[in-house]
Amino acid sequence: MAENTYVLQTAGFDARFPNQNQTKHWSQNFVDYHKCVNAKGEDFAPCQQFKKAFRALCPNEWAAKWEEQIEAGTFPASLKP
Repeated sequence: MAENTYVLQTAGFDARFPNQNQTKHWSQNFVDYHKCVNAKGEDFAPCQQFKKAFRALCPNEWAAKWEEQIEAGTFPASLKP
């Protein structure tokens, strides 16, 4: 039988956010992802790096709440490219 091999990855180091508190790091990646998608489309491969980073760092409940705010038009940041 062949063994399944899984490679676990998480967000890499980002020099813009050197401190232990990663809130700004994941929130910026969330915004950058949506700006990228709005500019280039969801299939644009570089956008996926932002998505991987915020999914790895962001609490799921917060991301879900922000997605709801985007849909409702109440998200507090601009997502225009």
